[in-house]
Formats: sequence, structure tokens, C-alpha cells
Amino acid sequence: MSQRELPRDEAREELVDEAELAQLMEAGPAAPVEKLRDALGQAPAGRRYDGALKFEFTVKLRSQGKRLDQYLAERLGQYSRSLIQKVIKAGAVEVNGRAVRPSYAIKKGDHIRLWLPEIIEQLPVPENIPLDILYEDELFVVVNKPPGMVVHPAKGHWRGTLVNALRYHFENLSGVSGQHRPGIIHRLDRDTSGVIVVAKDDLAHVDLALQFEHRKVYKEYHVLVCGEPDRDSDYIEQPLGPHPTHREKMAIRRVEDGGKPARTFYEVIERFDGFAYVKAVPHTGRTHQIRVHLAHIGCPVLADYAYGGRRQLRLSELEGRECDLAEDEILIERQALHAYMLRLRHPRTRAMMEFVAPLPEDFRRTLEALRRYRPSTHRGRRRPRT
Repeated sequence: MSQRELPRDEAREELVDEAELAQLMEAGPAAPVEKLRDALGQAPAGRRYDGALKFEFTVKLRSQGKRLDQYLAERLGQYSRSLIQKVIKAGAVEVNGRAVRPSYAIKKGDHIRLWLPEIIEQLPVPENIPLDILYEDELFVVVNKPPGMVVHPAKGHWRGTLVNALRYHFENLSGVSGQHRPGIIHRLDRDTSGVIVVAKDDLAHVDLALQFEHRKVYKEYHVLVCGEPDRDSDYIEQPLGPHPTHREKMAIRRVEDGGKPARTFYEVIERFDGFAYVKAVPHTGRTHQIRVHLAHIGCPVLADYAYGGRRQLRLSELEGRECDLAEDEILIERQALHAYMLRLRHPRTRAMMEFVAPLPEDFRRTLEALRRYRPSTHRGRRRPRT
């Protein structure tokens, strides 16, 4: 059996076959392997269950008081919380040698032992999804990613991703990022639209990835924000790290608390009454950097529920009138963040190249509505490049 140490808590993971798993489970209160299999049901699309893994954890003081299912979901990110709850209810989780409920509040020193199915991720299936190609040669391709598209298959998103589309449209993609992420050099959030670069050649992939890593790539985002920045332009320099309680979010964190240096330049393109159109240039590439930094200065990205608390913008809100929801128009219902421009050197010729993705329809529609219904009293602001 192989053994490795997992971060933060003492932990052990072992691969066991079904016969051994059944034997282990018979010795304790956990359900037999057949019951575990029945409880889990069919694996999600893009995955299959193969055998089982045994995990062991010893709880540290900092995790005390958390629900058992929450703790395990945080520790085992490849498994969904709902799946873990099914496993707990099936009796395949022991705390100090006994079965417990998903809501059990863990305590310092608790010894947790559990069995989970080994998840085998299948290769992304090619799908005939149209792509807006901004540039292509034999080494790389530049795509204008639409909002709502996940870049590569991941938990809950096994079909309809950019990788699924790439595997259909291109015979050759680089393998540097592995078979499940062919060609992927960098990523955009699902609801962020705009320029993304994909490698078709391994050497080109390495060269382009180093340009990103060494911050030689110029990235410009266009953003609609709630509120108006105090300054026309400024730098936001605040370290970012994982949110202390929400594992899918980032937050301003001190370096001693795990934060990493992050720097964003912003410039106001156009002001409105209660809103602004902003250019943002990240000098570092932290997860959710622009979204967290703009929220930090009191101007969260429009319709960014995670950091701004608003899911959408309706026309009636700008018009200042009451309106039946069925008759109202939704202007935008995803974060108004667009990767507008990207500038880098060609991996072979070393020529500087610039790629621009036009603003998507929902962004343009919202911008025009702001100009019509929320004009600013400020004078002398420059109009955007659209």
C-alpha cells in the first residue's frame, strides 16, 4: 500500500480493493461495500468509480467545531460535499471508531477514518461547440471565450467546456498541462469573457507559460463596477489568500496568514451615476484578483454575487421605476468582467503581438443602458474603445 502525508492535518490515504474494504468494514460499524456502492449511485458524467480509497485524519485545534461533512469536503476537494454526505450516511465514515452523522461537530484529536471511491477522470469528449477564433497559427490559437463557459472539465462541469470544444476543432494541442487540460496555459473564470491563449505545440506552450509566469504578458480587462472609484486611476496593492470560511472565495489576507502579494492598476474609462466603466490591469495573477481588489475599494464588479452580493442588473433599476418581473429586461446576469486585451511575444518569431476581444453583447447592452439612464455629472471623461 502507498502512503502519503496530506497538508495541515495528519492524514493517510491508501488504495484498497473491494475484498479488503469489505473486510475492514465488517470489523466496524461501517456499511458493507455493496451498501456504499448503492448509496453513491452512478458516477457523474466524465468520471467513473474504480475501487476505493481509505483516508485517515487527525483533527487539529484550528478545525474544531466544524461540521464533519464540511471538514471533509474542504480536505478532499476532488469529492463533492453531497457525495461525502452520502458516504457518511452509508456508514463508511468513522470518528474515533464509531459512525456519526454529517452534522457531527469535530473536536481536536478526533481520529477520522473513511472510505471513498477512487475517481477516475475520463478524457474530455470532443464536442462541436462553436469558437470565436481571434488568431491561429501552427503554434497557438487565441480564442474569445464567451461568458458561462468553463475552461476545462472539473467537478460539476464535465461537458460543454472550452477543452471539449478545442478537442473537436483542433487535431494537435500541447500536452504540457496533461491529457485533461490539453493546450491550457492560463484560465479565465467561468463567467469572465474574453481573450484566452491555447498552445498547439509543447515548446510553444512552455515559452508562453514562462511569459505569463515572469509577468511579461500585458493583460487588460474591462469592467463595469457598482459605485464610483474616488480616483481616476490608482494602484491597489493588497495581498490575497484563501477566504478563511468560504473555500471557493479569495480574500485580502496578511502575508503571515497565507496571503500572497497582489497588485492591480485601474483607470476609470467612463463614469455614471452610481456605476463606472473601468480598465483593470493585473500586475500579478492571483485567483479572483481583480474582483477582490475592486470590492476592497468599495466598487465590486457589477453582478458579481460572490464579492458584491448582486446577481444581475435589470433595466427597471436604472430607469427608477416599478416593473413586473415578467415585463422587465435583464441587462446582465453574470460578473461584468471582460478580458479585453492581451499582449505577448510570439514564441518563435519573438514579435510582439496584441489580441483584442470585442465586448460581448450583454456587456455592451448594459453599457448603453448606463449611458442612457445613468449619465454622470462629471465632465471631461474619455470615451472607451469599443
